[in-house]
Amino acid sequence: MTKHGSAGERAVVLIVDDDMAQRLLMRESLHDSSLVVQEAANGAEALDAFARFSPDLVLMDVKMPKMDGFTACAKMRGLAGGQDAVIVLVTGLEDFASIGRAFDAGATDFITKPVNWPLLSHRVRYLLRAGRAFRNLRQSEKRLSIAQNIASLGNWDWDIDKNSLYCSPQMYRIFGLPADKSPAAYEVFLQRVHPDERDSVKDLVGKALEARKPYSIDYRITLPDGACRNVHEQADVVHDGKGNPVSMQGTVQDITERINTEEKIRFLAYYDRLTGLPNRQLFLEHFNQALFAAQRDGSKIALLYLDLDRFKRINDTLGHSAGDKLLKAIAGCLGDSIRSSDIVAKAGPADKPGVTLSRLGGDEFTILLTRLAEEEHAGRVAQRILDLLSQPNRIGDQEVYISGSIGITLYPSDGEDVDMLLRNADVAMYHAKESGRNSFQFFSAQLNQRTMEKLSIETDLKKALERNELLLYYQPQIDLQAGRLAGVEALVRWQHPRLGMVPPSMFIPIAEETGLIVDIGQWVLVEACRQAVQWRQAGFAPLRMGVNISSLQFKQQSLAALVRKVLQITGLAPGCLELELTESVIMENVSLVNDTLIQLKELGVNLSVDDFGTGYSSMSYLKRFPLDTLKIDRSFVMDITTDANDAAIIKAIIALAKSLGLKTIAEGVETAEQLAFLQEQGCDEIQGFFISRPLPGLEVERYLLAGKKFC
Repeated sequence: MTKHGSAGERAVVLIVDDDMAQRLLMRESLHDSSLVVQEAANGAEALDAFARFSPDLVLMDVKMPKMDGFTACAKMRGLAGGQDAVIVLVTGLEDFASIGRAFDAGATDFITKPVNWPLLSHRVRYLLRAGRAFRNLRQSEKRLSIAQNIASLGNWDWDIDKNSLYCSPQMYRIFGLPADKSPAAYEVFLQRVHPDERDSVKDLVGKALEARKPYSIDYRITLPDGACRNVHEQADVVHDGKGNPVSMQGTVQDITERINTEEKIRFLAYYDRLTGLPNRQLFLEHFNQALFAAQRDGSKIALLYLDLDRFKRINDTLGHSAGDKLLKAIAGCLGDSIRSSDIVAKAGPADKPGVTLSRLGGDEFTILLTRLAEEEHAGRVAQRILDLLSQPNRIGDQEVYISGSIGITLYPSDGEDVDMLLRNADVAMYHAKESGRNSFQFFSAQLNQRTMEKLSIETDLKKALERNELLLYYQPQIDLQAGRLAGVEALVRWQHPRLGMVPPSMFIPIAEETGLIVDIGQWVLVEACRQAVQWRQAGFAPLRMGVNISSLQFKQQSLAALVRKVLQITGLAPGCLELELTESVIMENVSLVNDTLIQLKELGVNLSVDDFGTGYSSMSYLKRFPLDTLKIDRSFVMDITTDANDAAIIKAIIALAKSLGLKTIAEGVETAEQLAFLQEQGCDEIQGFFISRPLPGLEVERYLLAGKKFC
């Protein structure tokens, strides 16, 4: 239900950003019939839009003209409905001061740039659900508070000597008894007390009479229809002139609604709503308690950190609803498995084993095994879980297969506090993924060192652009018909001050993981265009400059606007620039990609598909896209003279390209035999070590001066 109170009304999302492209990307990411999306270009417009549309959620950039996001957020909180709205600030700043400032301004949450577009919709819906849940809870608490203020309490007066009980009408209503007999017997009401608590209530009353002191107790009562109520009872003893107890007077209040509300709040705070498993908060409490117990009795603990392999593929292909159903099914299977007697026996002594299953979030689960007899038992449990995951899951009419990667860390050998053990388990889990997935790995010091080295490279890479440590090499591309240089492909290199020349295979994946590839890609584009113009000004014939565009660079910014700006700044003719995109990029969001490609073609640049043949491309889309070139991946070129299958694939690609009016470039050509085969099949251009390795800019000039003819 929306905050307007109707289950049929759609949630309203307000997007605030001075960048129209960013607003468009957010709108496209949130495209759903259940959402109404409104826009504003700055903080001032956002306040006006907030007052007019009363949005359920606001996605607002921090840096904007006229009024920044921090100021607008603080002002929104003072508007009608502002306290209940979910406000998420989108910022490229990563320092803690900025994050703290966002929360000080009243932000519900924050998202850092570059935005993870595939997960944005899921996160927005989660925040909408959480916002609605907490609004509903606040409303329930308000109603409960009013009810407690105006509701009459049941009161009673028990004459001990006569064993007669006078009760108000509310008492009979609370206990579900007919109010036609008064006074009633004490035992009549006592029989309504839940059997599990009847003796303790009776015992407490007896002790109060004996000690002549008041008491207070919560207990359950059972109604004739089997329903249970929670009540709070408090009473005091009345004495005669000699101090002897003659009666007892008290009140009973139905606190069922309060108890249910508290349990609901506790569930939201400590349990995952989708699977019903303990969440991160409760897991950390369990973990700390387990560590304290292990330190006290000298026992061992194992933490298993499970991450499902390629779970995003399930969400992307079958939808988030199917992904949620799969997570619930896996949680149920894991719960049944770790509770079974044989697996628990493997996890510890049969007298008092301890196993805790939790969902940390997304597709990540933890299994905590306490009182381990042997460390190897943790590996057996992990293998049992992997075997369980390998079984097919049926989601609707679809059979789904999934696997997992598990990292295992042990107390006390791998760490003595929660943070260190969790961190080490995460390191081990990523090692399991790097080792091929569907496996488990124990943490080791070597793994930690490897992770620290990776972190060090990431830290240094952030500074590489500032320190001018990046440079470009250029690999020649030869026109097979003319036998002369037709163009070059720009390839980034990193001259590290301590490590020397860092291979791209080491730093490019890290750049993509961290989002640094966007800034690096922009630098490469500017530097490559600048170099091409410099060669032209030096008197060389115009060369086509090939520049690779990463998937993040394609998604996170207005690429056409960036290319237009770079061409204007550098003065490079658009026809001399070729942008290289991978198959996975152009097939990910066909409609959005096609719009971007059309914009790029309108600028006059060339477009090529890199590593063609390694992914999946629909022929209809290839025909629809405004492409110029297909680059044949080196994996097919490598064995064309010895492998008939590779030779057939290359023939088919060249034929396909010709039928679509596209040019072909073969990568990785290293022998004369490969060159001859490609010439015979009508391939247009080649590049590879047989022609030349990638060269620095000055060596390319010497290469051009030589004017070498190749075929």
